[in-house]
Amino acid sequence: MIKKFTLRINKKPQTVEADENMPLLWVLRDVLDLKGTKYGCGVGSCGACTVHLNGIAVRSCQLPISSLANQNITTIEGLAEKADHPVQKAWLDVDVAQCGYCQSGQIMSAAALLKSNPNPSEEDIDNFMSGNICRCGTYTRIKKAIQQAAAKK
Repeated sequence: MIKKFTLRINKKPQTVEADENMPLLWVLRDVLDLKGTKYGCGVGSCGACTVHLNGIAVRSCQLPISSLANQNITTIEGLAEKADHPVQKAWLDVDVAQCGYCQSGQIMSAAALLKSNPNPSEEDIDNFMSGNICRCGTYTRIKKAIQQAAAKK
């Protein structure tokens, strides 16, 4: 059923009309034209669609918008006003991206990790990031960028 929803996305209220079961991913991409969050698998297994819900990394392809009222949603576009979050800077410094498709989800997961654990061990990074798939296999550079971002915080 099509309903009106007000969502708080990147610190701004956004009113959308959509089916109550529409996943947040499609609201972001198709309704609000926020294309940074990517579609990967559609079942929450790859991490390409990762956003923050109240500061916690979640898979937007699995969240119906009807469950998101009065919650804070942050996308890659809202992570930092000038794309200068420590993780984003480290990503560039380390030259993490190869094809780049998974990177917004990887960055959102890494930022959530560092928020909850500002000084993660290699094992912490491996465990937290294990749900994010990179088809290009840049995992070593991802880990290095996370370590660099942690060191600068």
